[in-house]
Amino acid sequence: MLARRLIACLDVRDGQVVKGVNFEGLRLAGDPAELARRYNADGIDELVLLDVTATLEGRRTFLDTVRAVAQELFIPLSVGGGIGSLDAAKAVFDAGADKVSINSAALATPQLITDIANVYGSQAVIVAIDASHAVRGPQSAVRGPWGVHSRSGTQREDRDAVSWAREAEDRGAGEILLTSIDRDGTKSGFDCDLTAAVSTAVNIPVIASGGAGTFEHFAEVFTAGRADAALAASVFHFSEHAVSELKAFLADSRIPMRPAPTSPQS
Repeated sequence: MLARRLIACLDVRDGQVVKGVNFEGLRLAGDPAELARRYNADGIDELVLLDVTATLEGRRTFLDTVRAVAQELFIPLSVGGGIGSLDAAKAVFDAGADKVSINSAALATPQLITDIANVYGSQAVIVAIDASHAVRGPQSAVRGPWGVHSRSGTQREDRDAVSWAREAEDRGAGEILLTSIDRDGTKSGFDCDLTAAVSTAVNIPVIASGGAGTFEHFAEVFTAGRADAALAASVFHFSEHAVSELKAFLADSRIPMRPAPTSPQS
């Protein structure tokens, strides 16, 4: 088993990190640069910065925040939200991002995946998939297909998460960021069925997102869910779990983890 990654996600709105449940009811969680600095020191493997309202508001990702966060990091930084063209991707890379994450724009114009990959390499292109069960609700017995949503989860697309992930890979995506809308912010555990279905269907890394609440949830998504990386927000932002303790737990569970990054020599 290859080493697994832990990724912290900063959902940003109006210059502040926010977090909600099922993509709704957002509450403030702190300053992006300050949280980035803390995660950098805590040993997180990567950081994802998402401008959660850029697409809804029809604007580009705010680059000042990207620059401020990038200056705090010596780990990979991925940025998403409002990236709807090759020029917009270039601006984000120029601001300090190592990867871009595209969602709504990829669904609207799948060629964008290929265009960015051709210029910056597949390793720099993440296709984000926000998915939910075909029938929403805790009593639903539906286990698939999983519907795809765009525009911060507000618009249902006529696509299935598994087939869309395959197409994204074929078009040049280097990773899939797979978020379960049903589990987002609930701390009830990752959707391991969804994650395993997508992980089995593609040959590129799958980042599981949505539902992290306990150390065991991470272990489950790395084993039953077959995820290559696990992303979380609330459990890290509000200091509910230390990254070092989580890595130690996973290592004890025989899940290989990446060693903590070390800062460059001055």
